[in-house]
Amino acid sequence: MDAPDMIAELARLIKNSSRVVFFGGAGVSTESGIPDFRSAQGIFRQSGEYPPEEIVSHDFFLEHPDEFYKFYTEKMIFTQAKPNAAHLALARLEREGHISAVVTQNIDGLHSAAGSKNVYELHGKIRSNHCMKCKKFHPLESVLCGGVPRCECGGLIKPDVVLYGEMLDESVISGAVDAISDAEVLIIGGTSLNVYPASGLVRYFRGSSLVLINKTPTGADSAADIVIREPIGEVFEKIMKELDLS
Repeated sequence: MDAPDMIAELARLIKNSSRVVFFGGAGVSTESGIPDFRSAQGIFRQSGEYPPEEIVSHDFFLEHPDEFYKFYTEKMIFTQAKPNAAHLALARLEREGHISAVVTQNIDGLHSAAGSKNVYELHGKIRSNHCMKCKKFHPLESVLCGGVPRCECGGLIKPDVVLYGEMLDESVISGAVDAISDAEVLIIGGTSLNVYPASGLVRYFRGSSLVLINKTPTGADSAADIVIREPIGEVFEKIMKELDLS
């Protein structure tokens, strides 16, 4: 099938199912102006005194919170970013009773901002932060004031994002596994499936149709029923037109 036929077939699958799960990565948010991590212009390709992957580790955060927060607030937080066509379509399809869950590796919160309700944020979210001493919650604004943010109790405030060296949240993982295991259709979009353990969740899929939407090949292409190499926002715009929901 060529691309138009594959998009039409994907629209048909979505229309005829109430258990479609979307599993997404950084490529979903690049169309909102948020850079990915590993492309030529990605966050992890940038040079500096410390390698970016070292900066976003648990040990570095504790040992050099000033350097961590400088990088984190300048390179990983985009408060002006808005949900794009893919985010909005997924939220609409959830309201229409087709999308049962969104599983995302992104921390930007754009799926929730678009209106999706059943979202599993595997790597946490920038809009949630807590004091490492008293556990008090702090909003995003608390870490954007400059310097190292501290709680009223004097404790260091940590973003509720999963840093290298930290475990993923067990309740989030469990919910994502249950959603993927129960799905009839699994749509994987905007991810190369190279980041573990999150990408390992795909092995729990036992449904009838596996769909991949990504600009570059992935290790799961050979197992997919549909592979689409177009920008994900454009794909979902076309899907919504096929479903008369645009």
